[in-house]
Amino acid sequence: MIADLLVINIGELATTVGYSNKPQRGRELGQLVVYHDAFLAVKDGQVLALGPMTEAKLYEGKDTQVFNAGGKALLPGFVDPHTHLVFAGWRERELAMKLAGKSYLEILAAGYGILSTVKATRSASVQELASLAKKTLDRMLVHGTTTVEAKSGYGLTTESEIRQLEAARLAAAEHPVDVVSTFMGAHAIPPEYKDAPEAFVDLVIEEMLPAVAQRGLAVFCDVFCEEGVFSIEQSRRILRAAEKLGFQLKIHADELVPLGGAQLAAELGATSADHLLYASVEGIKAMAEAGVVAVLLPGTSFTLRSSQRPNVQAMLEAGVPIALATDFNPGTCPTESMQIVQTLAWQSLGLTPAQALAASTINSAHAIGVAQRVGSLEVGKAADFVIYDAPNLDFVAYHFGVNLAQHVFKQGSLVVQDGHLVYDAKN
Repeated sequence: MIADLLVINIGELATTVGYSNKPQRGRELGQLVVYHDAFLAVKDGQVLALGPMTEAKLYEGKDTQVFNAGGKALLPGFVDPHTHLVFAGWRERELAMKLAGKSYLEILAAGYGILSTVKATRSASVQELASLAKKTLDRMLVHGTTTVEAKSGYGLTTESEIRQLEAARLAAAEHPVDVVSTFMGAHAIPPEYKDAPEAFVDLVIEEMLPAVAQRGLAVFCDVFCEEGVFSIEQSRRILRAAEKLGFQLKIHADELVPLGGAQLAAELGATSADHLLYASVEGIKAMAEAGVVAVLLPGTSFTLRSSQRPNVQAMLEAGVPIALATDFNPGTCPTESMQIVQTLAWQSLGLTPAQALAASTINSAHAIGVAQRVGSLEVGKAADFVIYDAPNLDFVAYHFGVNLAQHVFKQGSLVVQDGHLVYDAKN
């Protein structure tokens, strides 16, 4: 079959193969197929073939577009499975409080933190929120991310949560990056329910969840299960109600204290449990048995200056699938770059560049239920890939603090060229 697009002279092409139906676990994590002096053929937006350059001519016809990679590395587009994409209200003023030693919960108790973003988000229109989200998606795309998850959770009223999810849908419709939406009305207790948290839980269950489900605005439901936010029992109530309405489940678990969120994720059969800095060995084993993906967020620990690290070794030994994400948000991880996450993965988590790539592509695709179509470069899957100004995979993780993504292709279409956006924006 003749290709629409033929990428030639690839210095190194690295991808997972054979894990679209299951994530990589334990010793499997980081098992890649690597070609040197390679080609990639694309037909109708999907991968047609890949392999050594000696076979490239088999797929070239008179109308085939040929793109010369110039001996540089080609990798699958990043899948970012944990972001808080839609919001108004950055929180750079909290930096001084963090430097003074204030904890996340202390900042929240003082009326700052998420509640300041909630106030700004509630005041923004759908169009304003979508415009801000598209700007963020542009930054993500330029840095090599081609699929993202997007949570609500900065409205904390039915109307404003729906507005956030509508903004995510609008932004996605006008942008090349694929967006998978998550309802997270249980992100914090809003000020008006400060003295009545159970009443807010009832609101989430009885009003917010049905309204979101009726409109088909989200695939997942997430809860911030944490001391001082939502308890284990409150989280269980919300997630069970969400499951009955057809939502798949996620949970912010064991980020600040060892509360037992990992065990709850396993009990409920959640798709993923995220953060997990304080997850117990028992919780990790339960996640492995239930097949829950552990989404690790090293950028958040970096921003919060936390010395605590998730027990990666226990996860690998137990066979928990590990994924990586930015946790992009205005308070605890204001970065859109999955490239910096690759660096933090080896620097703070001890993962190799190959393990980090698998955790940021195929495993992260499993964490948001899209591994059948994205997350690896295999015949029949979406041709989402990035050509880096780098000779190999290791260089991308090693050379940090700059953007090495030179060209980005989404479903075989060039959307970033020489580091600049070139997609046809729909306004």
